[in-house]
Amino acid sequence: MTSNAEVIVAGAGPVGLLLACELALAGVRVTVLERRTERVAQSRALTMHGRTLEMLALRGVAGRFQARGMPIPSGHFAGLPTRLDFSACDSTYPFTLFIAQSVTEELLEAWAGELGVDLRRGATLDASGQDEEGVWVTGTRAATPFRLAARYLVGADGARSLVRRQAGIAFDGLPPTKTAMLGDVLLRTPPAGRALSLGNAAGGLMLVPLGGELYRVIVVDAQDIGVPVEVPVTLEGLAAATRRVAGDDFGMHAPQWLSRFSNQTCLAQSYRRGRIFLAGDAAHIHLPAGGQGMNVGMQDAMNLGWKLAGALRGRADAAWLASLLDSYQAERHPVGAALYRNTLAQSALMMDAFDPAGQALRATLSELMKGAELNATLAHELSGFGIGYPAALLPVAGGGQACARWTGRRLPDWPLLHADGTASSVYRHLAGGRWLLLRVDGGARPDWQGPPDGAWLDTVTATVPARAAELDGVAALVVRPDGYVDHAVAALVTA
Repeated sequence: MTSNAEVIVAGAGPVGLLLACELALAGVRVTVLERRTERVAQSRALTMHGRTLEMLALRGVAGRFQARGMPIPSGHFAGLPTRLDFSACDSTYPFTLFIAQSVTEELLEAWAGELGVDLRRGATLDASGQDEEGVWVTGTRAATPFRLAARYLVGADGARSLVRRQAGIAFDGLPPTKTAMLGDVLLRTPPAGRALSLGNAAGGLMLVPLGGELYRVIVVDAQDIGVPVEVPVTLEGLAAATRRVAGDDFGMHAPQWLSRFSNQTCLAQSYRRGRIFLAGDAAHIHLPAGGQGMNVGMQDAMNLGWKLAGALRGRADAAWLASLLDSYQAERHPVGAALYRNTLAQSALMMDAFDPAGQALRATLSELMKGAELNATLAHELSGFGIGYPAALLPVAGGGQACARWTGRRLPDWPLLHADGTASSVYRHLAGGRWLLLRVDGGARPDWQGPPDGAWLDTVTATVPARAAELDGVAALVVRPDGYVDHAVAALVTA
């Protein structure tokens, strides 16, 4: 087996596939190696948050996912009764999309095929490494050994990542001490209102409708909280635990998927070692609370893809390109650390709060979440809308406070009005995965000399009527390929 890849991606889950699409979009030759011979069949990760949809919209493919999913305007924190309200978020996608991971992978794989990604299933890795010139992997496929080389290697190969272990990157954190069960089952007698979330001294339960009689059942059973994660889940066990918590098993039958998950929480010490990078579960694992894991992983991929492409295709000086790759660790590791903290907090509230003190804590926090400020803070954190990057990657000219406050901000898909009377929107101009100089002050000339690699930049001139007050004093926004503002630019003052 041979390959002319510039980047090898280990793992063809949502993270690896999205990364491969980003690289291929930029003209980078990429080979994806996946142990599984077929896509995942189970629903698994169900939640696609609004920021992930925004990323897909940046590339013009969000509609494919919306057509196959179900929008939900709220979410949960630790299964508490007070819901998180996403509808107030400043986005075209102020909701979560319920969409099975099997469908997400299907759509990403189809897009990857359109972009010419080299996906090789049934490829089991057994070693990987690097030197000053590049990386290599060895393994077997169809009982035949192979060795492939490339410029960079990305481990998107899950919690037990071989790439991470071979690179010698520590995976620090807490071992699994508590477990819970989940199942996708049919319910003969679903609860009134269809969805259900409750917690008491016996444990916690969430019932999420998936369409028709199919439900996702998640149950934390105080009686069996210490069962090892390797112990298989049975329908009878899931039903019994549900009865202990809710007093009813709602006539569950015909299981489509049963699983057990734990509170294990780990974060890679570094997301990069030389030419080797980590993304998704290879970099961070946690209690699957709030539907964050797949989304944070896909956001890792979106952050890394254009940076690797820049390092391979850019015509800037070597020092700036090196700093561009360094920024992946600087920007994404803090996001992983925040994920570590909030899922540990949710773990304590969901799996260690069965006594009266714990129940009082849950009730108090749920009451506080009725306040708009706390609710919005948690909604922005879990959805990904609240993520920003405080340091500009490109040289910044002057501009004062009016410009400084834009650095690192996520840019929604603003409607734009052009001088000829035509309309467009921001994301339409980012579909190619390039930098964007968005000139928002009519004919004002931005006080900026351009990026180190000017060939990687598109320029659009338009006004943003709905944001005129916010943009006062700003001549242009320098927008990164992932939809974040690198920095704002003031108008050039001439004598």
